[in-house]
Amino acid sequence: MKEDLTSTSNWRMAFTDWSKSTEQSKVKNTMTGRNWKSKLGLLLKKNSGNSISYLMKIKSRRPIADDVSQWAQSLDKLLSHKYGKIAFFVFLKMEFCEENIEFWNACEDFRMLSSHQELTSKANSIYEEFIKTEAPKEVNLDFYTKSKIIQSLNEPNEASFLVAQGKVYSLMENNSYPRFIHSDFYKELLADARRGKSIASIKGTLGT
Repeated sequence: MKEDLTSTSNWRMAFTDWSKSTEQSKVKNTMTGRNWKSKLGLLLKKNSGNSISYLMKIKSRRPIADDVSQWAQSLDKLLSHKYGKIAFFVFLKMEFCEENIEFWNACEDFRMLSSHQELTSKANSIYEEFIKTEAPKEVNLDFYTKSKIIQSLNEPNEASFLVAQGKVYSLMENNSYPRFIHSDFYKELLADARRGKSIASIKGTLGT
């Protein structure tokens, strides 16, 4: 790995106000001198819990250089690849805005439900976690969008969060995604893939 990746100035360019937090500095240290296996594994382990449980269910093939290159084509390409989603989650976690991808993913799960009971339960769970004022993972939505969601809670349907999901997707697409693609983190992952290094199983990395 290139020595200049340890440079404070490089990391400041890649991650906002990187050196202002002790926790951020610890996360940075786990990145230095490590390959995909250790970078993603240790970062996920550090931040393990229910919030990333959906990322643990990975059984897809390991990405090659072409896969990682395609992540730079669009946010949709990135999120459609399971390991791309992991890498983006890790990046957002380090930027302290992982609630956006967690909300987006919760909405994806919600749209797969069919029974009224499941929809109602999941809708209220999403509202409590991401939508209501001072929710633990409140996402940035306007008053009108929140009001429409509240009105739909008694009779939710697969489109109940569609507008809100679109707004959060747009926020990631226009802000976090460009920073990710231009970050040293992404460049490292791409360089590793081009050198033929594969990501080890996340479950194996975490000892599960």
